[in-house]
Parts: sequence; structure tokens; C-alpha cells
Amino acid sequence: MHQGGKLISGMKALAATVALALLSGCVTTPVGQYSKQESAQIAQRLTTDIGMLASEEFGGRRPGTAGEDLTLDYVRKNLESAGYVSGTNDPANPWRAPVELVSTRPEGGSMEIVLGRKRIVLPPEQSVVYSARKRTLVEQAPILFVGFESETLGEDVIRGNVIAMLAEPGVSPQRRSDFFDKGAAAVITLVETEDDVASVKASRNRERLSRPSKNDDFLSAYATYGAFGNAIGNAEWTKLLAQAQEDEFSPVTLKAEVTLEALTDRHDVRTANLIGMLPGTKPGTGAVLLLAHWDHLGDCGPLEDADRLCNGAVDNASGVSLMMELARQLSASGPHDRDIYVLATTAEEWGLIGAEAFAESPPIPLETIVAAFNFDTVAIARSGSPVGFVGEGRTRLDDVVREVMGEAAREFADRELTEQFIRRQDAWALLQHDVPAVVLSTAFGDKAALDSYLIGRYHRAADNPDTLELGGAIEDLKLHQMLVERIASTTRYPLP
Repeated sequence: MHQGGKLISGMKALAATVALALLSGCVTTPVGQYSKQESAQIAQRLTTDIGMLASEEFGGRRPGTAGEDLTLDYVRKNLESAGYVSGTNDPANPWRAPVELVSTRPEGGSMEIVLGRKRIVLPPEQSVVYSARKRTLVEQAPILFVGFESETLGEDVIRGNVIAMLAEPGVSPQRRSDFFDKGAAAVITLVETEDDVASVKASRNRERLSRPSKNDDFLSAYATYGAFGNAIGNAEWTKLLAQAQEDEFSPVTLKAEVTLEALTDRHDVRTANLIGMLPGTKPGTGAVLLLAHWDHLGDCGPLEDADRLCNGAVDNASGVSLMMELARQLSASGPHDRDIYVLATTAEEWGLIGAEAFAESPPIPLETIVAAFNFDTVAIARSGSPVGFVGEGRTRLDDVVREVMGEAAREFADRELTEQFIRRQDAWALLQHDVPAVVLSTAFGDKAALDSYLIGRYHRAADNPDTLELGGAIEDLKLHQMLVERIASTTRYPLP
């Protein structure tokens, strides 16, 4: 009886367990979440995609390298398998929209002050000269010392002169730009110490990627107070410094002239944005845009390090992978009224270049983009983290974002935290062209996780696929799916 009692009790327990399992299968998954099974499957796909994009084979996804071709082919194949077609609207360039870049790396230069018969070449530790052309030379040009002035000086005063200006933290870049716009032959920024010159070199003495522009002709130099004063005469320099502090200061043409030369290693770089499209059922009703930058830095670690490859797993293999997964989910839940475009941008790391190129030569009129969602650095926050809303208050999307956030029972992060990233991601380039573009991400809502990433792995060889946290990213994915499905519907999201 005792043994039989155990058997009956065990059978009852088993039946209760089975019943509980069946009942749990009927439990409705919360609106803003995937089921545990779906989440596990999504996590596996994200892990696979991030692992591939951030692999050694892809070489850090630097624009213009073999890693770029591997990356764009991988994204295209994933989108094609989900039912997307080329979105370039350019038969000559399916899927890939070319972006012109130039690579420049300073190779040398010199600054020589000529005062009567005296010629002084400023020491290299106290001066440096830059241009984006292979060789740029300004020979024995007049020097106009302007102190801290800029806006009050007209083109008639500036054109043809080499401008010598006193450095002003936070203001100098705009002043230099103003002088070049007014026709300056060159601009010498005068800084106080050799450490200031060293800081400039640390920032600029490396390869830069940029779009060809009129700025390539600009000749920009830096010199210390001491070196410049020694060259033009210390008594004269002391007098000029004192005059520059006066309210009634006027620019002074120096007796000295200057010869500036800059040498640069320059070559063209072939790169591209990738654009896919899921056609909607109601052409002409607008489009929703998903975007993420595919590029990273390649070899960027210190020369002495054994591992110099910056794989860019979080930044931004994770963003591209989340965007591809959202593209799959939207294809599966379609068809949708509005077209859905997917944009993988190039050269974000060099100043949002790919996003700007898209905005300047879009495959569709920019005013037809109803909403744009950017995915960047997504795999660092845990499940349950608040959502950073980067771009809040800047577009017409605020109301629909708040509505869907409420339905999904998600919490907004502190705006003070998120606002500091507004200019540091591709949505900013689109916002400058009046495209309603935002970022919604737990990565920009969890300050502790974000700080840890930025301090320890950001733009370093440590940003590897084994350092991922996908909990918050998967919740962000569901939130975006809900948002895009609503906005892609002309009835659920009619335009004004």
C-alpha cells in the first residue's frame, strides 16, 4: 500500500506537471515581447550574424577593403532571402549606391617665416602644416594677424592673405572655416605650447576618409606662440598679443611673409551604401526607412599590440544584424501598405558620410520618407532596461513612439543621457534634411552599460563577438516591429 501510494502520488504529480505545461503554452505573451521560444531563435540568428560580420575574415569592415565586399554581399543575401529587392532605383548600380571617398594621410610639411633677409624655418615640434592635396604650396605670402577677430572682417580684407589667428577653444574651427570661405590663402592657428601642437598631431597625423570637396584646397597650419614670436621678433609679438586683447583691435599686416608647404598621401577609395526595399501594396503613400552603418575601423589598435584588429561587434555589427532581423520580421508579417527601405551606410565612423551621401542623392524623394529608424551599438543593455529616445522633440514621430511605448509597457530613459548622442549617429545627417529620423535603443538608456562599453571596448580590439548582451536588443526589436507595422499602414498611421 505504501509503495502503491507512492506510485499513485507520482502519477498525479506527473499529470499536474503536464497540465501546467499545457496551460503555460496557452499563456498570452505580453504585447511588447516575443515568446521565450521566439526570443531564443532570434538570439541565435543575431549571434550568428554578428559573429560573421565581426569575424576576422571581414577584417574590421573598413571602407574600400575586401571586408566591405564581404559585408555588403552578406547583407544583400540576407535581405534577398527575406524577399527584398534592390532599393537604389538605379539599374546601373543595383543594391550598391556608390559613395566617393578620398583617403588622406599627412606626409610632411614646413613653415618658413621671411623677414627681410632673415629666413627662419619653424621647428617641427612647434609647428605643423596640413592640406588634403598631394602637395600644396603658398610661397612668401603676406601675413594678416587678426587676433581673436573673424566675423567682423570682410572678404576684401581676408582674400589672398595668410591669416594668423590666436587659438580659441571651441571656436577656432568655425573661425578657420569662415576665413577660408572669405578667400584666405592659408590659416595659421597660433597655440600656446608644444603640447598643443602635439595634440593637433595626435588628432590629425593619421589616415582620414572624407568626401572630395573644396575644403581639400585649404592649407591649415599651427605654430606655438614661442616659435612664431621668435620668427617675427619677440618685441613685435609681445606688442601684437597685447593689442589683440583690446576692444578696438584692428587686424595688422606683418612685415614678415610666410612660405607654407604640405605633403599628403592621397588616393581615391571605392565604397558604397547598400539599399534594399520591400515593396508596399499602395505605391505613392510614402516609405519607412531602416538604417544602420555597416563600416568600422579595420586595424586600429596600437602598433605594438599583438591584436590590432577592431572587429566592431557591438559597433556596429550588432546594429546591422538587428536591422536585418527586423527586415525579416517585417517581411514575414507583411504585406504592408508603404514601402520599407533598408539602408546600410558606409563611412559613418568618419563623420556620417554615407548617411549624408544618401540624403544628397536619395533613391526616393526625402519628403516621402514617413519615418526613419537608426540602429547603432545595440548589443550592450540587459532585458528590462529603459529605452533611450534619441531625437525626441525633433520630429513628428513623438506621439506614435509614445503610444507604442505605452502599449509595449516600456520605460523611457533620462533625456539628458540620450540627447548627448544626437549628433553622433546617422539619424542626425537625415535630420539635417528634414527627414523624421530617430534612435530608440536600450543601449542609450542604460548609462552603466553604456559607460562600461565606451570606456572598455569602444573603438578597440576588445569589441569582439564574445562580448554581447542581447536582452535589451531583442526587446528593442519587438518595439520597432510594432512601430514600423503601424507606420507602414496607411489606415493606422495616416499622414496629415
